[in-house]
Amino acid sequence: MSVDVKYTAHASATGGRDGHARTDDGSIDVKLTTPKELGGAGGDGNNPEQLFAMGYSACFIGAMKFVSSQGGPKVPSDVSVAADVGIGPRSAGGFGLAVTLNVSLPGLDKAEGEKLVEEAHKICPYSNSVRGNVEVTTVIV
Repeated sequence: MSVDVKYTAHASATGGRDGHARTDDGSIDVKLTTPKELGGAGGDGNNPEQLFAMGYSACFIGAMKFVSSQGGPKVPSDVSVAADVGIGPRSAGGFGLAVTLNVSLPGLDKAEGEKLVEEAHKICPYSNSVRGNVEVTTVIV
C-alpha cells in the first residue's frame, strides 16, 4: 500500500530514553527520562509514550472532525481525547504497547458518539499505523 504524503514531520533524538529530542524547527524540544516503572530514575522530562499519547489524541480528534465533515455526527466544540499508552513485555517476546483512547463528546448522544468514534478509528492515521500490532481500546467517557 502506498501513501500520497502531503506533509512530513522531522524530529531527532539523542541518548535514547535518557536523552533529548527535538523537532528540526525547534518548536518542540524535550528532555527525555525513563520512568521509574521501566527501571529509570524518573524525574523531570518526558518519555516516548507520553509524546505518542499526545500525538494520537490530537490526531484522533482530527479524524473525528473529518468524519463529521463527511456527513457523520457533529463533533462538539469541547471534544477531548485522553490517551493512555502502556508499555511492557509481550508474551511473544520483546516489548509492546497497549492504548486506551478516552473520548469525551459532551452533549452528543451515546449512539452517535459510538458511531463517530468507530468511523474515526477506521481512518485515523495513528489507528491505521498500529492496527494489528497494538491493542487499542476506545471508551466514550
